[in-house]
Amino acid sequence: MIDELKMDTNSTVAFTAPFTFDISVWQMLSGLLCGGRIAIYSEEDLLAIDEFQNSLINNTVSHLQLVPSYVSSLLENSEVVPGLSDLAYFLVTGEAATKSLLDKWFSLYPNVPVVNAYGPAEASDDITLHIMNESPTGAVVPIGKPVANMDVYVVDSFDNLCPIGVVGELWTAGIGVGRGYLNREELTKEKFIENPFKPEGGRLYKTGDLGRWLPNGTIEFVGRSDDQVKIRGYRIELGEIENALSVISGVQSSCVLAKKGPNGINRLVGYVVMDTEFDKETILDDLLNSLPEYMVPALWVELDEMPLTPNGKIDKKVLPEPDTSMLSTQEYVAPRTQTEEQLVEIWQNLLGVEKVGVRDNFFELGGHSLLATRLVSIIRKELEVELSIRNIFRFTTIEEIASYLDYKAQSLKEDEEEYSINIEI
Repeated sequence: MIDELKMDTNSTVAFTAPFTFDISVWQMLSGLLCGGRIAIYSEEDLLAIDEFQNSLINNTVSHLQLVPSYVSSLLENSEVVPGLSDLAYFLVTGEAATKSLLDKWFSLYPNVPVVNAYGPAEASDDITLHIMNESPTGAVVPIGKPVANMDVYVVDSFDNLCPIGVVGELWTAGIGVGRGYLNREELTKEKFIENPFKPEGGRLYKTGDLGRWLPNGTIEFVGRSDDQVKIRGYRIELGEIENALSVISGVQSSCVLAKKGPNGINRLVGYVVMDTEFDKETILDDLLNSLPEYMVPALWVELDEMPLTPNGKIDKKVLPEPDTSMLSTQEYVAPRTQTEEQLVEIWQNLLGVEKVGVRDNFFELGGHSLLATRLVSIIRKELEVELSIRNIFRFTTIEEIASYLDYKAQSLKEDEEEYSINIEI
């Protein structure tokens, strides 16, 4: 990373990743190893977008790495931010980078290269980098070429190397490959093998990701070969959620899928067949006792029976699309004021929900911390009022937010009137 991203004693790397994320290792050490600096940010720092952007200037950050969903929040206002325009490199990772996101970035920051990074934790995180000085011409953003001391292979179902343009599983070998999974001997034997493509051998890891070589020598990421997905930057095994569902009383069978909403963001959908009455709140409570919040589906579909393929497996292709009106547990209440009407339209577009009531809970509708930061930015832009990220967690319904905003506006008006009276006196 030091060589590829031209880091030296003048570099400052933003340490934005949680300590439990693999990318935290390079963010923590790279700047120090080249004699530069590390600027450490907490999750609270990142959620306060304006303050975070100002700190990039104060800390003279040169290398910044974020997940695409957070980058969307940074670009919400369509205004150039000095802290971003001064970067030497901007890295996106954790989720697939979209062409539309890069189009927006380069329209604002044409002189700041973007690095699309890809890699599994099993191989010490990033194994390929794609450095761009402009938005790609194609619809898909390549993940680039292997980094130093790492090899990447595209392999077919018969363990043969794929020619250019043919999709296969991505395998990787080199100094970054781990030793295996702790206390999971069988899985280690399956995923970590001797490298068959080099005479000297060496350890190789089968990523389970699909990709293909492009004619220019870069790799295009295609997707997963199994049921592993990325939600808000977290890598999730859908089977783990289904296992948690299987022990909940009343759940006869279940299936969990990741589906893109109208806003392009993946969200989890849970399909269940019940032998008792379907109680969404009880299921959510039970899941939250065993799973983190980001692994709990927001959308649910109750079925009389699971559709099956001829060989008896769940036919995921014919599972129905979820009804977004089922997101809320509240009775629908229409907007009654202009502020509520504006907020309803903002929520519907941001969350990809067709019908939002003023008493619906933002987080029940699929909102989370990253979307909350975007909500603050949109309200600032369209309603021309300031709202802190803390207030989104404090006032979780449109009714509450509108009431708070109207109160702020009235207080400001009264202050201005009092000031005018004092001037006249």
